[in-house]
Amino acid sequence: MAISIGDITIPDWELVETFIRASGPGGQNVNKVASAVQLRFHVKNSPSLPEPVKARLRTIAGRRMTREGELIIEAKRFRTQEQNREDARERLAALIERAATPPKKRVKTRVSANQKRKRVEDKRRRSEVKAGRGRVTGD
Repeated sequence: MAISIGDITIPDWELVETFIRASGPGGQNVNKVASAVQLRFHVKNSPSLPEPVKARLRTIAGRRMTREGELIIEAKRFRTQEQNREDARERLAALIERAATPPKKRVKTRVSANQKRKRVEDKRRRSEVKAGRGRVTGD
């Protein structure tokens, strides 16, 4: 089952799923069953992702990305292997979707002259208030 995000589709052969033992609730079952999923996706070598998306994904992924360009997602929220598998795939899709939307261009704005004047007046007023808190000298 391939992951589709908009016009980007990641085929199953690009994903490597490893099942590991999870910590947390589950009683004795937790020691016997490998219900956690470790999903690996090699971003750097993926033919499915365009270069700008790969670059944004590198910054968004943070510590989840290795030096070699491999994205690792561990899912151990649920007690069943299938739910964790779906969770890992959904989290990967959400990351790629975030990376696929280009950031909005920042429109430079200027501080108006009136705002600058108000700021300076407020600073002057505050300075006067603080100056009035000084030590009182007796006559």
